[in-house]
Amino acid sequence: MIVGLTGGIGSGKTTILKMFEKLGVPIYIADVESKKIMKKEPVKSEIIDLLGDMAYLGEEINTAFISEKVFNDKLILKKLNEIIHPAVRKDFLNFSQNSTYKYVIYETAILFESGGGEICDKIISVIAPEETRIKRVVSRDKCDEKDVKARMNNQVSDQYRIENSDFVIRNDSLDIVKKIVFEINDVLLKI
Repeated sequence: MIVGLTGGIGSGKTTILKMFEKLGVPIYIADVESKKIMKKEPVKSEIIDLLGDMAYLGEEINTAFISEKVFNDKLILKKLNEIIHPAVRKDFLNFSQNSTYKYVIYETAILFESGGGEICDKIISVIAPEETRIKRVVSRDKCDEKDVKARMNNQVSDQYRIENSDFVIRNDSLDIVKKIVFEINDVLLKI
């Protein structure tokens, strides 16, 4: 069974994901894996064809260059996503097929935006108050509030996540969250 785990920036997805991992659940972090995939062929060549040689600095991804290109041009962002998302989905499906556990977790902030929810049997959304999310991201990424809000505006709303999820974790108290994670795990193991 494939369980999608998503939430807006700063919602605490990583904290929740680590809790599931401690329970023995195999996890796939799309953002981490996509960076690995972007360094491999044929994805690397496709990105260079789209953005030019500056997309890479040697073997490393030139994230500053790519970010500048896609944030100024929605069409380029769409084309880049059309290269990366199918490659990540294929890699994930391979990962999930090789798992012997009852379920695997596919974690991505843009589960709904990328169409990743289509491959999930169940979806867990992590939500937290906007103020809390902003503080977390400002502290973590050393950026300003305006940047965080701009990134939040490019994601679906918490209301959308709530309406389209099987489980919702309100991440505002770690003790309560741990209990909810155990409960969700029990439910998923019984399906």
